Amino acid sequence: MKISDVFGSDIPFVGYCGIEPVEAANGRSRLEVTIEPHHGNQMGVAHGGLLMTLLDVCMGSASRTAVGCNVVTVDMQVAFMAPASGRLVGQGRVTRAGKSLVFVEADITNAAGDLVCRGTAVFKTAREPGAKKI
Repeated sequence: MKISDVFGSDIPFVGYCGIEPVEAANGRSRLEVTIEPHHGNQMGVAHGGLLMTLLDVCMGSASRTAVGCNVVTVDMQVAFMAPASGRLVGQGRVTRAGKSLVFVEADITNAAGDLVCRGTAVFKTAREPGAKKI
């Protein structure tokens, strides 16, 4: 699966980060990334910006599958719980999808299944005028 399969187009920054989509359907998503040296912060663990990007893409892809159109992030909250390294798994879930707003949550865990961080977000649907629902 490619990110364009999830979003209908390529997102260069997601590719640059090395984020790999595993599945996305029915208001849920699973994406993974392997932490490499260039993903690190000054302490040698995953930079918070990468973790926030993974959460955002997990929640955005889950949202898109629930509403059938593009979405944009309106608000996002993140709680960092543990340093992250190795292979990380992000899973997003829609908690409520309306006509214009989608409420979503996501978790990132490490290879041992330990919770690294958690996020919640609100997305706005971004249908183009006259566009058909996908």
